[in-house]
Amino acid sequence: MSSAASSTPLLVVISAPSGAGKTTLCDNVRSALPSATRAVTCTTRKPRGGERDGHDYYFVGEEEFLARLDGGEFLENAVVHGNHYGVLKAELRAKLAGGSDVLLNIDVQGAATIRKRAAADPVLCHSLLTVFLCPSSLEELERRLRGRGTDSEDVIAGRLAIAKEEIEQAGQFDHTLISQTRESDVERLLAIIKSTRFAKRETIPSP
Repeated sequence: MSSAASSTPLLVVISAPSGAGKTTLCDNVRSALPSATRAVTCTTRKPRGGERDGHDYYFVGEEEFLARLDGGEFLENAVVHGNHYGVLKAELRAKLAGGSDVLLNIDVQGAATIRKRAAADPVLCHSLLTVFLCPSSLEELERRLRGRGTDSEDVIAGRLAIAKEEIEQAGQFDHTLISQTRESDVERLLAIIKSTRFAKRETIPSP
């Protein structure tokens, strides 16, 4: 078995209701896990100050993006504020082949798309690990949302309603992580990654 195969890099998809802390969790896990990296997303949005093509995003025109979409090049894609965003399968395969774990911070709907599309790709399917970060309660999630001090009452009510629907889909994920403290969330996710890597390392996907 090659060293790359033995290391069994993973594609870790993390989803959670808005305000549950998935962005912080991803950032902290990347800091704690030397092998972890982020995927560079493809977008039709114009670069903002200081952003670099190929580092922050792959900046492309809408025509090129849609052609790639039609060609099945994206594992997941969405339209946000009128701009297209997509995660390229080739980008993920390259990072995994290089021995890096890839963490994706994706909403529940996007995670469902990834599960479906990855099923047709032996490498990505073998590497995939999905985790749902669940708030300890809706009351705790509401407290966190209010603590941000950025949302109106209507927005908070809307986020809580969506959160209820998302929590009902937690069973679709490989693991559900009930959020506690930041430190505990990171520690437990790292343990999940370690145990999943161990379980998968003896099975090498067909090229």
